[in-house]
Amino acid sequence: MNTSEALSGAAHTARVLQDAIDRVAAEGGGCVTIPAGVHETGALRLRSRVELHLEAGSVLRFVADPALYPLVDARWEGATATVHSPCLYADGEVDVSITGRGAIDGSGAGWWRAFRSGDLSHPRPTLIGIHATSRVEISGVTLLDSPSWTVHPLLCTDVRISGIRIINPPDSPNTDGINPESCRNVRISDCHIDVGDDCIAIKAGSEGSAERVPCENIAITNCTMIHGHGGVVIGSEMSGGVRGVVISNCIFQGTDRGIRIKSRRGRGGTVEDIRVTNVIMDSVLCPLVINPFYFCGPDGKLPAVSDRSPRPTDAGTPRFRRIHLSHITATNVQSSAAFVSGLPEAPLEDLTLENVYISFALDPTPAVPAMADGVPAMAAAGIHASFTRGMRATNVHVVGAVGPALVADDADIEIQAGALV
Repeated sequence: MNTSEALSGAAHTARVLQDAIDRVAAEGGGCVTIPAGVHETGALRLRSRVELHLEAGSVLRFVADPALYPLVDARWEGATATVHSPCLYADGEVDVSITGRGAIDGSGAGWWRAFRSGDLSHPRPTLIGIHATSRVEISGVTLLDSPSWTVHPLLCTDVRISGIRIINPPDSPNTDGINPESCRNVRISDCHIDVGDDCIAIKAGSEGSAERVPCENIAITNCTMIHGHGGVVIGSEMSGGVRGVVISNCIFQGTDRGIRIKSRRGRGGTVEDIRVTNVIMDSVLCPLVINPFYFCGPDGKLPAVSDRSPRPTDAGTPRFRRIHLSHITATNVQSSAAFVSGLPEAPLEDLTLENVYISFALDPTPAVPAMADGVPAMAAAGIHASFTRGMRATNVHVVGAVGPALVADDADIEIQAGALV
């Protein structure tokens, strides 16, 4: 994917930087500074109590050659897997920091070409992969052209991500912005995310995970999210469960979906205690999607996934409950005002919509609101709700829907005073 000269130079830079990181760690901790200029390198291993600081004007550019990214054991799309090392990688550390006003460039184009042509034998690197580490800080930096997921904290505690910019082309494959997976106590604030997949995706492993660990206590605030398949997404990998998520004071523009929760039978896990408030959305396909029939990925096409008749409940039955959205404005919506569902054997419980205003684009383009078998393309459709219990709508305005503002199928919905659905 690169010339031998570039590979040799990047390997040399990687050795120099790695020696500096290891030396500072051996001395008890400190800061390794990347000065202004372009520095081409391969994968780097971060260490405990070491801050990697990028000065203004610096670019840490990771050369797109698999030889520079040794194989490591991690997760890929929720399942245990052997993958190419993240560009910046930590595993089992304490007090890891990436700070500064510089840029980290993943040289993603080479990896995307190899992925599309089937030339890779292992999954691509993430740009920043921090695994089983406590007290993580990522702040200030600009992240560009990630080979796959951009920031992936896995099995971490006490994570703070603030003031970063993530920019990946809209058509780049699987370049999610920030994906905390099976983490606890995560704060994401003041970030700008413009990517080719989900902007923020909260995950907890899949049925292929070696262990099921929840993702919990997640606060997301003051972020702008552009393009992408979803603004803030939970799932589809949620076997360990996701609970205690607060999303506030954010703007979504041009994302396919706004708030999106997705899973399917066989994965198990519970999504509960989710609060979304003070969010502005513009030009999204569907502001709210809750979909337990998600058909993408391994086993997504099995008959059990799409079956709308009740099935026995077991450890693989996903459950959604106590999800509350308030003070939401969504304009220029394309597909549907909302598409929410539980399973017939495990209904969606206690969903509330309060002070919500949704209006449609003047000439909406038909699109499928939820990725599930049997869901047709829609344009300017109202709220679709299926298999719900204890759903309440208060002061909900749906303006310009073609057809009914509310379509309910086996849905227990209370329309309270002031609601116009």
